[in-house]
Amino acid sequence: MQQVKQQHDYTIEEYLALEEQIELKNEYHAGQIIAITGGTFNHNRILGNIGASLNFHFKGQKNYDVAIGDVKVWIPEMQCFLYPDIMVVHGDIEYYQNRQDTIINPLVIFEVLSKPTQNYDKGEKFQYYRGLPSFQEYILICQDNYHVEHYTKVSDYEWRITYQDDPKDVLKLRNFSFEMSLADIYHKVNW
Repeated sequence: MQQVKQQHDYTIEEYLALEEQIELKNEYHAGQIIAITGGTFNHNRILGNIGASLNFHFKGQKNYDVAIGDVKVWIPEMQCFLYPDIMVVHGDIEYYQNRQDTIINPLVIFEVLSKPTQNYDKGEKFQYYRGLPSFQEYILICQDNYHVEHYTKVSDYEWRITYQDDPKDVLKLRNFSFEMSLADIYHKVNW
């Protein structure tokens, strides 16, 4: 993560106005604006594979929605706007102040890890996401080799983790019946 040079702390209103004016994505952390680095082709392949599978899985179901990449999540407890790679929402989408680009109720979040962001995604960002009452599952996907970390909420203060490293392994989500092999997650990824 690279922080934008700042003269002062930004208000939420200043951040949202800036986001509408520029093409680059920035996260907001309690007054600080953080520039988001661009992804790789492998990153996009993984997101495309998962997003397509989720959208196909939910075809005809009105109670699930999938957001990929460009939709923010607002975490009021931490005063943060973050950009997850993929979010799944169950039920009605709840928007932050009726903004169509920001939701507050993701059920499942996927992040594709890169070397510059993996510590942040596993640590601070996961901590922020846990402040969302709707949030139940967190899936971290390495883009450099077969490796998936699947966190499942057990209680407000307990999460279970499963590691998968074999292309034959199958990621099984707990909050709805969705399965995807690691071979399909990593389809066409070139190491």
